[in-house]
Amino acid sequence: MEKNNKLIELKNIVVEFDGERVIDDMSLYIGDGEFVTLLGCSGCGKTTTLRVIAGFIQPQSGEVFFDSKNINGVPPYKRSVNTIFQRYALFPNYNVYDNIAFGLRVNKVPEKEIEQRVSEMLKLVNLQGFEKRSITKLSGGQQQRVAIARAVINRPKVLLLDEPLAALDLKLRKDMQKELKNIQRQLGITFIYVTHDQEEALSMSDTVVVMHEGKIQQIGKPVDIYNEPKNAFVADFIGESNIIDGVMEDDFKVKLDGKSFECLDKGFAKGEPVDVVIRPEDVDIVPAGQGMLRGVIKSVTFRGVHFEILIDVQDFMWMIQTTDEYKEGQEVDLKIDPDAIHIMKKSKYSGQFGDYSTYSDEMDALSEITEEDEE
Repeated sequence: MEKNNKLIELKNIVVEFDGERVIDDMSLYIGDGEFVTLLGCSGCGKTTTLRVIAGFIQPQSGEVFFDSKNINGVPPYKRSVNTIFQRYALFPNYNVYDNIAFGLRVNKVPEKEIEQRVSEMLKLVNLQGFEKRSITKLSGGQQQRVAIARAVINRPKVLLLDEPLAALDLKLRKDMQKELKNIQRQLGITFIYVTHDQEEALSMSDTVVVMHEGKIQQIGKPVDIYNEPKNAFVADFIGESNIIDGVMEDDFKVKLDGKSFECLDKGFAKGEPVDVVIRPEDVDIVPAGQGMLRGVIKSVTFRGVHFEILIDVQDFMWMIQTTDEYKEGQEVDLKIDPDAIHIMKKSKYSGQFGDYSTYSDEMDALSEITEEDEE
């Protein structure tokens, strides 16, 4: 979706907790009617950014604008913003109808109008007939829908969502991703969504904001973030990536592993060291002698849709995803087309990602457990 105007604008925002900088000079604008996702690992500052927009946190420096008006110091209840947290904070002693109607009753809206608007919300979130159902008798997905209806019935201009699907199981989470996107399109209001789930961000968003260490690493449409990452952190965090040291020989030509490859990138200096990103699904495995790089297959893992194959090429471990089955110990070649190669400038993240020598399911599991503990 194109940005119609700058509904929300953050200018040079700095937030510190106990002397530690959590948001580091952030500037960002969000257009009216956009679905924007703040994406990053635990501790990157995405939830803090959401709370700054909501008014729960006041930045040490910088300005927050809403419809071109500075709202620094404006309390949360005076901002045209509602928030849905991981824990929905529904009232267990109220039924579905009363939970959804709560905000309107606080604002002394006439009961007849409340009835009409609650009915509209129930239809929007597919809960017609659940009006008298106790909150405690609802499934997780149904409680999520009630929370959404309660949040949008007051017609805010912006809905903030802080990992609202994290507690749901995988299938239900995927179903709710589609529902949330449909609801956002029907309402036409701005959604600002926080998640550490890359697939969730790519599938739902108009715009993805990738964050790390309190800074924005990249802003763009999901397809651009995936196909044109700005640095090694983004390339590694968004999906899987082989990230190899290379040297630009000329426009449209890069050298890696001692061999020259045609590519689609230009504008780099001759002889400039670069990071070369090649996605696992963009590499073809071919018989030895028919490709560009020679390697030995070290492991083969069946993932259902494809095989995940690790190949040792000159002591660098490549990951390849293919529907063809191979055997460990096979000597094979890799074939890489020019449009599979993406060139990035060197950054502080160079050399930290993209070699799968230490890759394993156990490492992934440990990483996920550590993130959950931090949260």
